[in-house]
Amino acid sequence: MTIRRVVLDVDKTVNEPDLVVLARAIENAPGVQAVNITVTGIDIETVGTDVTVEGDDIDIDALVRAIEHTGAVVHSVDQVVAGQYILEHTSRLR
Repeated sequence: MTIRRVVLDVDKTVNEPDLVVLARAIENAPGVQAVNITVTGIDIETVGTDVTVEGDDIDIDALVRAIEHTGAVVHSVDQVVAGQYILEHTSRLR
């Protein structure tokens, strides 16, 4: 199965790693072609982020290791897109 997009909930401390260091570490993981890090919350000690990663065959285990190697923590994997192409989420009417 080819993993094309992963969305992660990642926390880091306020001081380290900075977002550029985190982005570079993620970009160097196998299969990653693009990364978007968006800050979702800040408190006294931590910064919460949503991390979106796209590529042709993302190695999720290596991706998580790369993030954790910087000192950041992966709280959850919130989206995985796999297959021949990227299929966007469509909301259901309820």
